[in-house]
Amino acid sequence: MIYDIAIVGGGLTGSLTARSLAARGRSVLLLEARPLGHTEGSSHGTSRIFRRAHPVPIYADMASRAQHLWRKLEDDSGVALLTTTGGLDYGIDRHPRELYEAVRANAVTCELLSAAAAEERFPGMRFPTDVLFQPDAGHINPNATIAAALAVAETDGADIRIGTAVEAVEHRFGNVSVATSDGTFTARHLVVAAGPWLPEILSRTLPDIPDPHLTVTEQNIFHFTETMAPGHWPVLICMHHRTFYGLPSGADGGPEPALKVGRHDPGVATTPASRSGLPDPHTRDLVQSFVDTWLPGLASTPVREDTCLYTNTRNEDFLLDRRGPITVASPCSGQGAKFAPVVGEMISDIALGLSKTPDRFALSAHL
Repeated sequence: MIYDIAIVGGGLTGSLTARSLAARGRSVLLLEARPLGHTEGSSHGTSRIFRRAHPVPIYADMASRAQHLWRKLEDDSGVALLTTTGGLDYGIDRHPRELYEAVRANAVTCELLSAAAAEERFPGMRFPTDVLFQPDAGHINPNATIAAALAVAETDGADIRIGTAVEAVEHRFGNVSVATSDGTFTARHLVVAAGPWLPEILSRTLPDIPDPHLTVTEQNIFHFTETMAPGHWPVLICMHHRTFYGLPSGADGGPEPALKVGRHDPGVATTPASRSGLPDPHTRDLVQSFVDTWLPGLASTPVREDTCLYTNTRNEDFLLDRRGPITVASPCSGQGAKFAPVVGEMISDIALGLSKTPDRFALSAHL
């Protein structure tokens, strides 16, 4: 059999691309090397931020489209995936007043609050500046999303192969031949959506693709029990000398309502094979200090610590581009999860030749 599209990688990007292509009636093969729900990459766990308050128009538009597609996937799968909590942006380096104007210009509903008004509205939180409040923000569940997307794709005819590692890729007679641990498959087009394994796959099996200079880093996450207003915390982005984020932990934080807090920083460069899996003590201290100073409604010490991987471009933009029969897909730098359904649609359009890559997401922008 010759598939229309083969996809390497069954994380958020790969699974939602498979769902999009299968819904269009295309024959789809998805190859995922590891068990679903594994914790070795970037798409695991039960909580990632969703927000539309982005100052860059292309991302603001993508977030608005993604919100609709999140709800459609919920309807199609019967699984709740996106929880709305509201979201806060603040800190002197976040420039909340300027962000407020930019977000309004992008037709996103929002409100600018004084620090005092925000503290009254959100018990357990303190603020160093004015605060942008965006009511549509919340968090999505990656594990549930992947399972739902693959189930819907399989219903639409997709061939899902879990535990099938890609060993080699060749161009043959106008098609792409993919050798795997489970045999060799042929497709008219290949989408590589391998997350932190993408640099290795590109260098090992696709040397003709220009090097996009991706860097993989290990990030640190800390879960703090909510002692005030448990179960009613918003998501947050604080850029006040350093950048921190917070969001409800979901099941990752244990049986009691907890907030997942991390630092959006470059992290330690690594690979999926060489990562330590251990939180960095310096980052733990910085996060602990941030919680003690600005989030007094959380317990003083984390109830759980985790690590995950970012795949970073140099400018933090996405990489979504096609070269011949290969599409390389990496919604990078820790901001891709919220956009996953619309990214799946965009990758499908690019792979099928229905639309061109936006200039800022092209391989040429990352060389």
